[in-house]
Amino acid sequence: MSDSALMNTYGERTTTLVKGDGAYLWDSEGNRYLDALSGIAVCGLGYNHPAVTRAIAEQAEKLIHCSNLYLIEPQQALGQILVDTSGMEKVFFSNSGAEANEAALKIARKFGQQKGISHPHVITADRSFHGRTMATLSATGNTKVKQGFEPLVEGFSHVPYNDVDAIKAAATANTVAIMVEPVQGEGGVNVPAPDYLNALRELCDSNDWLLILDEIQTGNGRTGRFFAYQHNNILPDVVTTAKGLGNGVPIGACLARGKAAEILQPGNHGSTFGGNPLVCNAGLAATKTLLEQDLMTRAAALGEMMLTQFRETLSDVACVVDIRGKGLMIGIELDQPCGDLVAQAKQKGVLINVTAGNTIRLLPPLIISDEQARTIVDTVVDLIKQ
Repeated sequence: MSDSALMNTYGERTTTLVKGDGAYLWDSEGNRYLDALSGIAVCGLGYNHPAVTRAIAEQAEKLIHCSNLYLIEPQQALGQILVDTSGMEKVFFSNSGAEANEAALKIARKFGQQKGISHPHVITADRSFHGRTMATLSATGNTKVKQGFEPLVEGFSHVPYNDVDAIKAAATANTVAIMVEPVQGEGGVNVPAPDYLNALRELCDSNDWLLILDEIQTGNGRTGRFFAYQHNNILPDVVTTAKGLGNGVPIGACLARGKAAEILQPGNHGSTFGGNPLVCNAGLAATKTLLEQDLMTRAAALGEMMLTQFRETLSDVACVVDIRGKGLMIGIELDQPCGDLVAQAKQKGVLINVTAGNTIRLLPPLIISDEQARTIVDTVVDLIKQ
């Protein structure tokens, strides 16, 4: 089948995936792959999960879409379970992570305007990734992905990640918020100091700023807690999530509490498709499964096992710069570009990813078995040693 009708936004693609089950995917040629990427942290419950499939089918028979001018039962139910689980107070549903981050940035802007700040300023981090819309691209701390899209949206400055002093130095009288990822995903699976988020919380409290945490990739059990900030026993003012929330259906969420919870009022924001009955019922099934089966604890244990195995087997390999991770979010940084390893791993039946040019990124489904985890480790170790 020709892909000539499609814009070339993803480069050359030679494999057509047609079926999935659990942690495995099959292509149109019948080849099976163990997915160590979860569709880039999306399918935490794996593929064809019965609870999610059943929720989609049942909702499709009743009501796929209606306007947000009316109450939607699955939306209310999903919103309540997210609020209860997160410690937040209110939620806005969108179609993606970028849109969830747009909502968060609009909250920050209006928060500043309400304080009399005409040009609100948000501090974000180098090597961050917050989306590809104009505002989220402007917030992103990666020059490469911004090239060709200037002029960008004003009101952002970028500082080194995991550096609280740099934030203090960059702050101005117009600063209204700090926006960071608890673990940087696209930037190379960068894990900050254990007290980094706590220090940001204190800084925001003392300056009356909003703490916005982008948990598009780290949320929904990925790091061993439902949200990564829960490792630090803090609460942000705003948190965003998407990817794993619907296990494959397009849904995002922006949650807020306290002074941030009531900022957006009728007419300030909205979405035609955001939070429609179909995606919310799927998200509800995925979230309930994650919580009822305590897959966060499973992710924490599996991630620690895999990190230990990587560190033991790669300790004497000179090209390995660092091995880091949190839960089932693992990065292996090499001292050279390693994009070729993606195709080599695929040849061995394992799907991996390389981010930041030289970091192997692993984001396997939270439902993988010990044996599947060992297969991923053994395959990646062999490729690095070769």
